[in-house]
Amino acid sequence: MSKVRIGVVGCGAIAQVQHVPNLLELDEQFEVLIVCDVASGQAAYLAQRFNIEKSVSDIDALLAADIDAVLLCHADPKTEVAVKAFAAGKHVLIEKPVCLTLEEVDELVAAQAAAGTVGQAAYMKAYDPAFTMAKRELEGMDFKFIQANHLHPSNWLHLDHFNVQHVGELPAKVKEANQAALQRCFHQAFGDMTERAAAVWGITYGLIHDLYSLRNMVGAPSGVKSVDIWKDRRAITTVLEYPNEARCVLSRVDLEELWDFRQTLEVYSDDKRVLLSYPTGFARRVLSTLVVQGIDGEGTSYRKEPAIPWESGFTAELRHFHACITEGVPCRTPLDEVRYDVQLILDITRAYITGEPVQREES
Repeated sequence: MSKVRIGVVGCGAIAQVQHVPNLLELDEQFEVLIVCDVASGQAAYLAQRFNIEKSVSDIDALLAADIDAVLLCHADPKTEVAVKAFAAGKHVLIEKPVCLTLEEVDELVAAQAAAGTVGQAAYMKAYDPAFTMAKRELEGMDFKFIQANHLHPSNWLHLDHFNVQHVGELPAKVKEANQAALQRCFHQAFGDMTERAAAVWGITYGLIHDLYSLRNMVGAPSGVKSVDIWKDRRAITTVLEYPNEARCVLSRVDLEELWDFRQTLEVYSDDKRVLLSYPTGFARRVLSTLVVQGIDGEGTSYRKEPAIPWESGFTAELRHFHACITEGVPCRTPLDEVRYDVQLILDITRAYITGEPVQREES
């Protein structure tokens, strides 16, 4: 099996808990040669902790290394680094949210096309074995209602188990540049509504897990019926409409001191329910669960809870990234499809600001 030589950009919590340990465990598929973080000492700490050969604080130094691919899991925005990586001829796996505007999507897709390399959105829930099984249950199902809940405690309740370390501080110039880039993105996306959009972007873009999961599961909605944001911008509920007139009620609520992380996706028809439950992304070797209930053709109620293959979505997405690079397998979460998710986040934000429903345009 051909090994992919890879570098990791961003050495924070998700790199320490998931990406680097998973890459090292997949030692027949990947070789982690270099890590990069602009925070002083962060990359050096990660390299020492996981016995990685080289650490740098400059993206150009990473891209000059003898690597085939990069995994981008640094703070937003990521587009500039991703475009540089494609220009350097690298395959690129990008953590979500991949980007913040439709113009960025176009820039990324064009850069990937010019490079002729793999570009994959790190939509790990779409690779979760339980997700795949749930999607199979929905084949031919005339869904009428969807309930999606994302009840989110403080990440530190989970991260304390993994000895996550933050070493050093971001240089002031980097902080200023990142903030300026974010403001440009907001202005590009929202124009005169920039100030109000920027105030709620943490909670609206925080829906990305739920939105790409919904799209991959049942397709894109046709409109945003309503949006409510409360709890000092730490909670959101939106109602989405689908072409078949079904509705989805989607909520994300930050419950800082409640230990019990809960993310569920429930899809209902008149005679069937499919309930998918995910663990926090900051957990290892904890499986998602799937429960299917319904009434069969003879009028008999049934309930089944299938055994889930023992692999996380994080590991499965890395295996898929490897297969795309080495075998030419078509990417299941390509960058051009990120456009649908970014557009929906923009529509949800506009619906909140204006207080009016948004009928979605084809993007």
